[in-house]
Amino acid sequence: MQPRNMSMSGVVDLAAVKAAGEAKAKAEQARAEAARTGGTGAVSPAALVIDVDEAGFERDVLQRSAEVPVVIDFWAEWCEPCKQLGPLLERLAVEYNGRFLLAKVDVDANQMLMQQFGIQGIPAVFAVVAGQALPLFQGAAPEAQIRETLDQLIQVGEERFGLTGIVVDPDAGAPGAAPAEVPAGPYDALLEAAASALDANDFGGAIQAYKNVLVDDPGNPEAKLGLAQAELLGRVQSMDPQAVRKEAADNPGDVNAQIAAADLDLVGGHVEDAFGRLVEAVRRTAGDDRNTARLRLLELFEVIGPEDPRVTAARTALARVLF
Repeated sequence: MQPRNMSMSGVVDLAAVKAAGEAKAKAEQARAEAARTGGTGAVSPAALVIDVDEAGFERDVLQRSAEVPVVIDFWAEWCEPCKQLGPLLERLAVEYNGRFLLAKVDVDANQMLMQQFGIQGIPAVFAVVAGQALPLFQGAAPEAQIRETLDQLIQVGEERFGLTGIVVDPDAGAPGAAPAEVPAGPYDALLEAAASALDANDFGGAIQAYKNVLVDDPGNPEAKLGLAQAELLGRVQSMDPQAVRKEAADNPGDVNAQIAAADLDLVGGHVEDAFGRLVEAVRRTAGDDRNTARLRLLELFEVIGPEDPRVTAARTALARVLF
């Protein structure tokens, strides 16, 4: 099913947002189709554990950390505690079913990475989330402690950066494996109703229609995209752009003023400005205000899509100010 065009009448120009949103929907549909056919949209359990070297670190760890937390196990063949910890981490990576990716680094063959992480002894375990490195623990820790640490890491990745992990298909890559069945779901009528509501500038009706789809099919790409856009349209429809921008300029410390201006930035096609404004709001604030700005930024990421390089860059910037 192709993504429907959203109505842009009666609001600030959304041409840039529409184009980015459609690109996001196509990417999500491509991943869903790849998962259905056993392609690269879903990975096998074996692909949750990878060997990483210096040459592939940026691709396999830094870039992947924009979609899933990456746990790094620094080890060596001569290290006896590594022989206990390594298999445990590999088992947990499969058990956690795509909530994190395990990258194994042989320190003897990758001395530069060891130095860059400031490692004094092994085994040493780090994580990279949205491009930011976090120390987890050193030595062969008990399994219960490791599980608790992983749970906290996954929660941080999901709540602060919207990282929900990667799809795992037990049959992916298996010779002769039958494609997974993906039920279509009787959603066409609801999606049509949402599109009609958008055409009539009934953003509340569109939001409810998309939510009705997501109740039964939380991963539906068209509904997720439509909901994010409908909520954005609903927020800006009654704004006075000049007044909103003046309020934001006069009150740089007012989180609500910066959030409203960021919404206008996005609908006007100024994506980097919207993201930068909210990253700065997160940096300036603390407590509830910081969390409010962070959550709105994650919502705007959803409008543009995780594959967009501007989202990846903003996630990294967000990580820097949070940690």
